[in-house]
Amino acid sequence: MALEIRQEHDALAVPGTQSPPELPMHDRLLVICGFAGIVAVSWAYLVIEVGRMGGVPGDMAMMVELRPRDATGIALLFLMWAVMMVAMMLPSAMPMILVQAAVARKTETGHSFAASIGTFAAGYIVVWTLFSIAATLIQAYLEHLALLSPMMVSKSPQLGGLILVAAGVYQMTPVKDVCLKHCKAPFAFIAAYWRPGIGGAFRMGLHHGLFCVGCCWVLMALLFVGGVMNILWLAGIAGFVLLEKIASLGAKAGRVISGLGFIAAGTWFLTVLN
Repeated sequence: MALEIRQEHDALAVPGTQSPPELPMHDRLLVICGFAGIVAVSWAYLVIEVGRMGGVPGDMAMMVELRPRDATGIALLFLMWAVMMVAMMLPSAMPMILVQAAVARKTETGHSFAASIGTFAAGYIVVWTLFSIAATLIQAYLEHLALLSPMMVSKSPQLGGLILVAAGVYQMTPVKDVCLKHCKAPFAFIAAYWRPGIGGAFRMGLHHGLFCVGCCWVLMALLFVGGVMNILWLAGIAGFVLLEKIASLGAKAGRVISGLGFIAAGTWFLTVLN
């Protein structure tokens, strides 16, 4: 089956030959609506969490000190990050999920088809959940150093500036280029990494998740610049990630422009705000 998919992928280079498999409209709507529901619930949780944790009026928020987190606090922080990654990253994975679903429709039958889609997405989410563990530990350490405000934004211009510069430089690295190319070409990815069965779908999801983390991990660090509890900032970064994967913003010129913009903003943080 993997050979057949690769042959079909090779045929795409010839005009007028086969195109990537199309998912029937009924199945496409079910898949989109199902994952849209997961994303909507995740964003609703974040909005509620922002209201609960960051709902201190006006300037009073800046007077509230972050307290050291116990085990329960760390667990809740991890939960917030894990849900946040689902809310922000799952929409950008939908083109890949739809192509995987279309190929699975041709190779799987009955409940195996739906299970294949679910396990592929689960593998993708597992990788971002592991990333969330690292993000949780980093945030806890920054809080320990008193470098974050109650809205979980850096209080240090140096830290904010360094994150911005790092994000800008990474936009133009070969690693970013390779990872983004895999994310922007769903059918090419499926053709190259196809594995049959439920276990194969899960492994493909893990593989895609690794490329996605490699593409976007520094962008997630920007949450500490604009505020982990800033819903508009979260939505802005999620939108930026989505545009990189589906629009010209992800082309080399677009990444150079955005990278230079991040570097300029970081330089301003380090010189003017310092």
